[in-house]
Order: sequence, then C-alpha cells, then structure tokens
Amino acid sequence: MVTKLPPETIVKQVKLNVQNLEMMTDFYTKMIGLVLLKKEGNTTFLGVQESSEPILILEELVDPVVKNNTTGLYHTAFLLPSRKDLGNSLLWLMQNNVDIGAADHGYSEAIYLTDPEGNGIEIYRDKPKSEWDIRADGQIIGVTEELDGDGVVAEADRQWLGMAPGSRIGHVHLQVADLDETEAFYEQLGFSLKSTFGRRAKFLAAGEYHHHIGTNTWNGEHVPLIGENQLGLVWYTFQLPSREAFELFMKQLAETNLDYVSENEQVTIKDPNGMEIKFGY
Repeated sequence: MVTKLPPETIVKQVKLNVQNLEMMTDFYTKMIGLVLLKKEGNTTFLGVQESSEPILILEELVDPVVKNNTTGLYHTAFLLPSRKDLGNSLLWLMQNNVDIGAADHGYSEAIYLTDPEGNGIEIYRDKPKSEWDIRADGQIIGVTEELDGDGVVAEADRQWLGMAPGSRIGHVHLQVADLDETEAFYEQLGFSLKSTFGRRAKFLAAGEYHHHIGTNTWNGEHVPLIGENQLGLVWYTFQLPSREAFELFMKQLAETNLDYVSENEQVTIKDPNGMEIKFGY
C-alpha cells in the first residue's frame, strides 16, 4: 500500500537550460516580475518579492542541443496569492504587448505565454476551494472556458511591482511519452490522479489540490525522451513539509523498484520521460 504524500507538499523550484542567459533573465525579471537574487558564472537564481529563496534557476549552455519534438516542459505555472495580483500581471503584460492566452479552469483563472526560448509559462490564481468541483472519489474536475478578463482587470490596483510576495510555483506541466506509464510512476511516489482531460492529458497531485503535475501527449505519443545538454527543463523540485515526512518518503521509495540518488538530504529520481525530479524538505 503506497502512502500518499502530505497535502502540504509543494513544487519548490524549476531549473531550465537556456541559450541566452542575459535575454532570459531580463525577460523573467522585467516581464514576469521575478527578482534576480544572484548570478554565479553562467547561472542566475530568481525568486519573488521579499524572499531570498530561488524558485527558478537558469543555466546557459555552450553549444546546446536544440530539439522541439521530445518530452520536456509544457509550462511552469506561477501561483499568485490573489485575483488582484493576477489582474496586475495581466495589465502589465498587455501594456508591454506580450502575446498571451487566458482561460478559466473552474478551480483557477490563468494567463498563458511563452518565454523568448519557447518555454511555456502559466500565471494563475486559485479560486476559493468552495468553488472547486471536488467529487466524492477525490477527483477535482477542471474546465477550459473563457477568462472573465474584465473581472480580473477590475480587481487590479494597478500597482504592479513584480511578482507579488507569497507567489510560488504552483505546478509543472510536462510533455510525456506515455500517459499511463507516467501516471503509474507518480502514483508510486505517493501522488494521486485528480482528473483526466480527454485521452491525452492527466493531472496528479499530493493531497486535495487540483494538480501539482500536469502531463500530456499533445505533442505526440511515444516521442523521443529529452536528452542531456538539451535546452529546456533540467529538473523540478518538490518540498515535503518536514524531515519526518521526507524520511517516510525515503523509506517508501526504498521499497519500490525505482532508481534514485540520495545526497545532502535530497533525493533525485529520473522519471520515465528522462526528466529529473528532486525531493527535499
């Protein structure tokens, strides 16, 4: 019997390989509103206002591999604290003529865009849980409807100073090779399937959240796996709420047939799609 991950589990960090560090850092600070915390050689560490912890790490590669039709990142999703903050971000992006999409997902309201190197980005806010479609079996059903853009903008105070304090990565959405194999992998780690969107996307989470991980095969089924020195996703990190939760996770992991590396109170696992996941506390 697999022990489910604690509901307090969150996505902590995402690391991307990039081709042009200066351009990408400039975009994520000026357009998305992250703060440059430090730069070490060919790597920048970005966080949110009033925090010293990086949530996005960018590393510039020399002679990177450029491949589009592989597994990898679909988007990194930044979760804002309020609808006011989403309104401020929406206005800022519109004022700067950034090409965006938007949707109401029932449990959230979201803006979509891509960075200069083609990595997907979602900026969203969660609606109150009382408005979510939570089923008796634990499923949390989402929809894709038109965003009430006027309503979101009406909440803005037009005081955009960057990504609001308290913002974080809410989920990662991945392009995978096989949906069922990926689902089985995450369930071994203690995540639960929350919903299925058609036959080409599945959403999983720890606890009663709509999703910490999105998976899709919209780019094709059984596509080649992401490789080393390739632009895009390097790894993503989950943070467990306590040392005790981490130790329980490690004990359970040892009982699986999954390969992993444990170092400095952090464990690294490679998923079936060639992407690395890190767990810590």
